[in-house]
Amino acid sequence: MKLGFFTACLPELSLEDLAKWASENHFSALEAACWPRGEGANRKYAGTCHIDCDSIDEKEAGRIKALMDKFNLEISSLGYYPNHLDPDPVNREFYHGHLKKIMKAAKLLGCPLVGTFAGRNPGKSLDDNLEDFKNVFSGFLEEAEKLDVKLMIENCPMMFDGYPGTNFAYSPELWDLMFSLLNSDRLGLNFDPSHLFWQGIDYLQAAREFSSKIFHAHAKDAEFLTDVLNCVGIYGKGWWRYRMPGQGSINWGRLISVLYEAGFDRVLSIEHEDPVWEGSVEKIQQGLALGRKTLAQYIA
Repeated sequence: MKLGFFTACLPELSLEDLAKWASENHFSALEAACWPRGEGANRKYAGTCHIDCDSIDEKEAGRIKALMDKFNLEISSLGYYPNHLDPDPVNREFYHGHLKKIMKAAKLLGCPLVGTFAGRNPGKSLDDNLEDFKNVFSGFLEEAEKLDVKLMIENCPMMFDGYPGTNFAYSPELWDLMFSLLNSDRLGLNFDPSHLFWQGIDYLQAAREFSSKIFHAHAKDAEFLTDVLNCVGIYGKGWWRYRMPGQGSINWGRLISVLYEAGFDRVLSIEHEDPVWEGSVEKIQQGLALGRKTLAQYIA
């Protein structure tokens, strides 16, 4: 198992600067943010582009691979997280087109994984969304097969404006439905325990039950703010927040043990969304280093 981080938290730095810092601070992998330039910036932690998949060619891919080799790093995944079931057909066409560009870039880079969301149309029923998902992702998986890459869905509900959110694949029940619709070894999870924790779902049990579908894992912690919860209730806002590993309630020793027992030998990638450790490049880097220190004690 290797430790890395998702680069979306540091849009100010170039890929070269990120690679140098990651190597100096004992990381082994980068999960590269690949939004198209200027798109998605209206959402926090979106809009970051560290590998430009609109313009990458074999020469640029060779340069990036040489950079990773120089700093003894790997690119664990290319990440792009829009709503692929967006009700606006113009948005949807754009998102689908860019994801396909990212899959082609992954092939050029020798990167086996592309991370994204399943998506959701909040105005449709779950059954209708599942049918739409099947139609959309069948095409994506055909492309993944041709390019010999894999797609993985992160389990964030994306409920910024309340239920039902814009990503339906947020619970084990819904993962079962998703994988029964598309039974492909090229479709899996970018497993994030923090989203399960605040929903009250046993993340250890989920990791055991879906271990064969965990292609990559996000290391993000979470904590309850009980004073806020007691005021607003579970349907209110602001009663939980994401933290760096070790600063919340996730039992990382137990979770990593479960992953090891299941044979997981891939990348555990810190996704920095901790409001305590942001505000400057230096503070974000301090947060990443702190998270790595917590996780490293459990990595063989």
